[in-house]
Amino acid sequence: MSGTAIMPELARADVIRELTYTGRVFSGQEAVDYGFATRTAADPRAGALELAREIAGKSPTSIRAAKHLFNNLPGMTPAEALVQESELQDSIIGGKNQIEAVMAALENRDPDFEDGR
Repeated sequence: MSGTAIMPELARADVIRELTYTGRVFSGQEAVDYGFATRTAADPRAGALELAREIAGKSPTSIRAAKHLFNNLPGMTPAEALVQESELQDSIIGGKNQIEAVMAALENRDPDFEDGR
């Protein structure tokens, strides 16, 4: 169910073939080793919430720009991706949230970002 389209971007061809041909169930650690998962956790819910809190503490402007870039990478040449990244950086640098991130770091405090939607 779409594995053949997705898996080649994540794992080596020999791993994909072995798993496809055998139907072998693999562990969470193997999923990390193969590139199918980012990490494992003893308490997956707690780990997911911790990661969500960490991301939520970042500039929403920067997170949206990064998501936009990553979502549009497929089909882009490396040169197009660099131009897109540069354009997005130009739109962020000097903005309220970028300045707030710098000031919060200098003042050793949590940032207070504006959503800016």
